[in-house]
Amino acid sequence: MIDLRSDTVTKPTPEMLKFMTEAEVGDDVFESDPTVNAFQKKMAEMFGMEAGLFVPSGTMSNQLCVSVLTQPGDEIIIDELGHIFNYEAGAAAHLSSVQIRPVKGVRGKLNREAVKGAIRTYNDWDPHTRVIAVENTTNKGGGACYSKEELIALSNLADEHGLYFHLDGARIWNAITATGVEPEFFGSVADTISICFSKGLGAPVGSMMLASEDHIKKARRLRKMWGGGMRQVGLLAAAADYAVTHHLPLMSEDHRRAKILAETVSEHPDLEINLDTVESNIVIFDTKKEPAVEVLKKFEEQGVAMIPFGPNTIRATFHFQVGEEDLEKVLDVVRGYKG
Repeated sequence: MIDLRSDTVTKPTPEMLKFMTEAEVGDDVFESDPTVNAFQKKMAEMFGMEAGLFVPSGTMSNQLCVSVLTQPGDEIIIDELGHIFNYEAGAAAHLSSVQIRPVKGVRGKLNREAVKGAIRTYNDWDPHTRVIAVENTTNKGGGACYSKEELIALSNLADEHGLYFHLDGARIWNAITATGVEPEFFGSVADTISICFSKGLGAPVGSMMLASEDHIKKARRLRKMWGGGMRQVGLLAAAADYAVTHHLPLMSEDHRRAKILAETVSEHPDLEINLDTVESNIVIFDTKKEPAVEVLKKFEEQGVAMIPFGPNTIRATFHFQVGEEDLEKVLDVVRGYKG
């Protein structure tokens, strides 16, 4: 099966597994695992932040950022398609007693004017706006990337109103690859960043929170409280480090293959796509005659897996373990589809 359901379905390569077994480890709860300590420092320096904290998942990383930036009763502004709003099981309300105010953007991207209109006053009866949160690239927005100018405008708006600016960088590596924006730029505009190693890069587990030393200190205790304190975590950090070093350079091929699939979809009379929306490794397209689930059944019968993203919408996500022969098979299946 050629699996395009997500870029999280990758499996460790033999080289990655070897690198993991050779990692020097210790007890990270005691902050004595040398591999994870070095990797946290490496990522913090890469993104221009003071410190990092390795965690099991992007959801935990995002929620740690939410928690250290807010107080109960606060509000977070986010695009209505944002991951924290749609895919984290209401965690902000449950764990931090804050609410999310979704704002309509374009393909999951916020803009300054829309956010400005959503910022609350500080009346006693208002939830207090505390954080502006963005996702780069956008998942439900089809892999859309923020430009430097867009992020600077939002960061400046946060500063003008005394707010924090959080960047959910679950696919930040795709954004870096697609736009050429250097990693340290993101640290210059954001107060907290979440980066992921199991999407696209191919590590089996792991994300990281990047922030100030004070925020990381608070987050470390919360991580333990939430059950995320791990012991010889250097094994997992080594896999993530290997992925950054060896798999990041492959990401441009994922993007190239995504565009080829999009072009093939655009030529099919029973499928529909806006080619301008394909910026990175995600391809979102619509079906014209049949529900998405019926189309996907036909694809799966021929060895290609994608996921429904709406009643008549399908998402395909490329990763480094989908090669050129796999792409040709996918293209043949799409061309042969009959609605």
